[in-house]
Formats: sequence, structure tokens, C-alpha cells
Amino acid sequence: MNVEKPVNALLMVVMVAFVCSVLVSLSAVGLRPIHVRNQLVERSRNIVALAGLVEPGADLSNDEVLAAIEQMDIRVLDIDTGNFDDSIDVTTFDARTARNDPATSVAIEPDNDLAGLGRRSRYEVVYLAYDGNGLERVVLPIVGQGMWSTLYGYVALEDDLSTIAAASFYEQAETAGLGDKITDPSWLSKWEGVRLYGNDGGYRFRVAPGPVEPASAAADFQVDGISGATVTSSAVSRLMGYWFGPDGYLPFIENLRESPPERPGENAGGPQ
Repeated sequence: MNVEKPVNALLMVVMVAFVCSVLVSLSAVGLRPIHVRNQLVERSRNIVALAGLVEPGADLSNDEVLAAIEQMDIRVLDIDTGNFDDSIDVTTFDARTARNDPATSVAIEPDNDLAGLGRRSRYEVVYLAYDGNGLERVVLPIVGQGMWSTLYGYVALEDDLSTIAAASFYEQAETAGLGDKITDPSWLSKWEGVRLYGNDGGYRFRVAPGPVEPASAAADFQVDGISGATVTSSAVSRLMGYWFGPDGYLPFIENLRESPPERPGENAGGPQ
């Protein structure tokens, strides 16, 4: 082909661009299963550590992580009723997608929207771990608006359904060196043993404006605020208030207290 003519040169550019786009598309399609599996493994690694099935930071292979999470009872929860919905496939359900679909989400009244979500999915995937046949921990996803980004995390509760066993934030884009300290293990370790509800059943948890005196009564229900990250700390406090209040997981928690679940005969589904 004579590339000296403008038309031939243009055709050459178009052909090269077409071939490159095909190669990129084929690579994306071919790598997608690997990407999806890696996401599944990392999410599962986080969950099994929160559930107490493995030691935090344990150097497990991908197969070991997936084997550990299969020990859990993984269910889709109808948030409004506080009951499981077994009609939804836990292996394919995606709460982020559901949040943007009017058929599977609800608008949050502005006065109640402590998490700054606007809408939330009607459903979430929850994870239950058992000791023998009795419930040992439940791991619940949380999400809410931070200072600059949407914060995604998990909170694991002990079998009293009030005491925090562990917590994590796995996705955020807060200010580096300040708000992003919500992912710092040393700060998250302060959540362990802190309670959500008082003896009267009232919600009490909060992220304090500053340090919490360990010997004080407040230490039962509060964790230290992050220095220099007041907005992010307040956002975490608010999103926790939303998710563990009446518009979030409270109906589910009350149902679990009234009718404690037992380990199912078979795992209810894969992680999501």
C-alpha cells in the first residue's frame, strides 16, 4: 500500500486503531474472570478475618481464603423486614447495582439520611459465623458518604449483637494522612469491645471528637476521633448511626435476638 497518499495514510491509521481496539477488548474479556476472582478473594480475606475464622494478617493462599469463607452462612437480607430473602441468589447479587435500581432500592428521607446516601439497596449480603450450632459473629456491610468519597466497610458483632468484635474500611478516598486513617489497623483495633447499644436498648455508639479516656464510662460506647480528620470521623459516626438504627440493621438484630439462627446443614451461598 502506498502510504504517501493522504487517503492511504488515513486508512492505515484506521486499520491499526481497529486492530489495537480488538486486541484490547479481547484482553479485557480474557482478564475479567481473573479480576473478578481477585476481588472476591480480597473481599473474602477481609470478611473471614473479621469473623474470627483466621488470624488478622494471616498469609493465606487464595484457595485457603475461599475455603475459609465457605465455612460461613452467607445470606441476602431484606433490610426493611429484617428477614433473610432466599429468593435472591447470593452469588450474583450486587448491592451497589441494586442501590441504583428503583426496583431494588428505596429513597431515604433527608432527615433520616445520616449516611448521606440518598438511596440505599433494599437488600444486603450478610455473613454469619457459628461456634458449634450457635451464632458466634455476624459481619454486616456499611456504607456512607465521607468528606471526599463514599466509605465502604464491614462491622463484625459478637453473639450479643451489640459488642463490636472487629471493623474495617476497605474502600475510601479520604485525605491522605488524615481521613484515610480510618483504614489504620491501630485505630480500628480501638473498636474492639465497644458496644453499640446500652442496657436499655438505646443506640449509644459514636466516634468521639477527640481521645476517649479508657477508664471513663464513655469508653464503653465511644472510640477516639482521628486528629485532623473531624469531618471524616463525624461521617463514620453518622453512617454507623444510620446502619445500626431503625432504618438499617436494627430490625434484623432484633429478629436475631428473638430467634437466634442455627448453623444450616449446608452453606447458603458464596460470598458477595
